[in-house]
Amino acid sequence: MSPLERYLAAFTEPAGYLNFASYGPPSTDVVAAITATATAAATGAPAAGLHAEDDRALGAAARLAGVPADAVTLVPSTSHGLHAVAFGLPRGEVLVSRDEFPSNAYAWWRAQEAGLVTVRTLERTDPRQPLRVTPERVADALTPGTVAVAVSAVDFRTGHRADLAGLREVVGDRLLVVDGIQGFVVVDQDWTAADALVVGGQKWLRAGWGTGFVALSARGLDRLRPLLGGWTGVEGPTRYDGVPHEPLPGARRFSVTNASPFTSAALATALELVEHVGVGTVHARVEASVAELVARLDAAGATVLSPREPGLRAGIVVVGTPAGRAPELHARLADAGVTATVHGDDRLRLSVHATTTPAAIDAALDALGGPA
Repeated sequence: MSPLERYLAAFTEPAGYLNFASYGPPSTDVVAAITATATAAATGAPAAGLHAEDDRALGAAARLAGVPADAVTLVPSTSHGLHAVAFGLPRGEVLVSRDEFPSNAYAWWRAQEAGLVTVRTLERTDPRQPLRVTPERVADALTPGTVAVAVSAVDFRTGHRADLAGLREVVGDRLLVVDGIQGFVVVDQDWTAADALVVGGQKWLRAGWGTGFVALSARGLDRLRPLLGGWTGVEGPTRYDGVPHEPLPGARRFSVTNASPFTSAALATALELVEHVGVGTVHARVEASVAELVARLDAAGATVLSPREPGLRAGIVVVGTPAGRAPELHARLADAGVTATVHGDDRLRLSVHATTTPAAIDAALDALGGPA
């Protein structure tokens, strides 16, 4: 069995599942890893052995993110990771888009409430169109007081893929914080442009809830303080002497407590499955399905709101509808066995993965009234 055949055989989601931007059903390998770890725990396996899954997950995340293993720490979600980064920033201004997903907004708002940073918002130039965070927009908005720029690698609302290399260039020596949950492992690119890459594993990575990691650059490690770090993020954590200890030298200084061996096993397994088949292979299959879906929607006369250029998109395709019709079309998709997301009353979001088949696209177009 080839690596691709092995990868595809590991997933059992329904044929019409087109909702990976919300949640990616885990592989049978991930389910087996969680079961095996839980079974070992139930039989009283030593905790040290169970927590070996942490190092396995950290190693796989580091390899795919392109950073040293000591530059990665595990987190239970993107939101947890972003809060750790937000509260650890140097004092100053953080630039963030008005149209960011809430996880990449509340972290900065809460840090601002704590008096640690000031949030400045990139606003829409056209109130009817979601904002695209581009290097040009960011360059125009930077001030001498800006210490960090926060951006999603792929926008959840439009599917727009950020130009991380271009953003890195205009941000300069400031910190670039990237919410990578909508792009990691399905976009084949250099992630080291980010000073803090925060990824939750329940979507495109298909590791299930409670999984995730933060990968830091040398600049990020140097400037971010572990203000939300806990007892497992310090030297000698089991030296119970009642005094604070020095933070660990790497990214694990942001650890709050012991990770769950169950979620670590799930994350490690999901990452290693991608490693085995190759990010490039996953990316190519996603791009091929997106291209087919967009072409079919065009042929059906549908309004495609997501980017058309391959370099500006990932796995999300957004379809515009007449005002008020999106819920009705969403119900028709569900009746046809197609799982998608409705945004407001005038947009539907379809998201494909490497496992998406032509039959899924056929079913979606049939339900939307397009040609077969």
